Amino acid sequence: MVIGGGSAGLAAAVALSRSRRTVLVIDEGNPRNAKALHAHNVLGQEGTNPLDLLERGRQEARHYGARIIAGKVDVLSGSLDAGFTVTIAERSYTAERIVLATGLIDNLPPIPGLAQAWGESAIHCAYCHGWEVRDQELLVLGIGAMSSHQAMMFSQLSSKITFINHDSSALTQENRATLEALGIPVLEQSVKAVEFNDQGTLTSVLLTDNQRLNAQTLVVATQMQAQAALYESLGGSLTENPLGTFISVNEMGATDVAGIYAAGNVCNLGAMVMAAAASGTIAGAAINADLISSQLATK
Repeated sequence: MVIGGGSAGLAAAVALSRSRRTVLVIDEGNPRNAKALHAHNVLGQEGTNPLDLLERGRQEARHYGARIIAGKVDVLSGSLDAGFTVTIAERSYTAERIVLATGLIDNLPPIPGLAQAWGESAIHCAYCHGWEVRDQELLVLGIGAMSSHQAMMFSQLSSKITFINHDSSALTQENRATLEALGIPVLEQSVKAVEFNDQGTLTSVLLTDNQRLNAQTLVVATQMQAQAALYESLGGSLTENPLGTFISVNEMGATDVAGIYAAGNVCNLGAMVMAAAASGTIAGAAINADLISSQLATK
């Protein structure tokens, strides 16, 4: 059973199906990168629409025999010894192993207009979006430990960067020294709202002193939260780092709960499309080997 039909979940389904395993993928149909028009750093598929990539992945998984259904898992129960049961809208399915590829939630600061801009003109990753905003006027929203790091990464792509110290408690003296060394000015203000033109394009941010700063792009770090309620319901616990919370796994994708594997952003907050897919392939291969070993042990 693969819960989540993004790049990680579909890659796991393909690996398992190609090993002639019976695979069911359950997908809510709400990919994290749905608002993005292009997926980058995808070797051989650079710039492809993320939803097109997923559709190709679904076709590949089905080609090898995987079944894919739409739905939200209400309950995950069971154990490695007893088997696992997944309940969706009062229908139940059983599985010997589970892959959690449920992704993460990006928690944004509560600034009016920011959610509207997210994924388009409000971005977070220099590797995902940096080339496309090179040489633009960039505003980096200082809200946490990673904000100065973002400014550093984007400084390679544009010389027109301003750091808005939205949460002054988050900027250390070391961070300030880094920004100063990079020649990035720090504005000691908070953002009141993100503003757009009639076409929905970002035009400026409104500060608490009612000053407006023109900008084409706003760089903002989110607090990332693994969608791991199902894992926690089985007794699993989450790990925390400056980026957010996630499920810890070993090099093969196995979690601390026997029989449960995880892949993609739910266990790697920084994984881009290819890294997420690779982790799904690894988890699928590990499960197949695990099942073979288990079968041999019963003979």
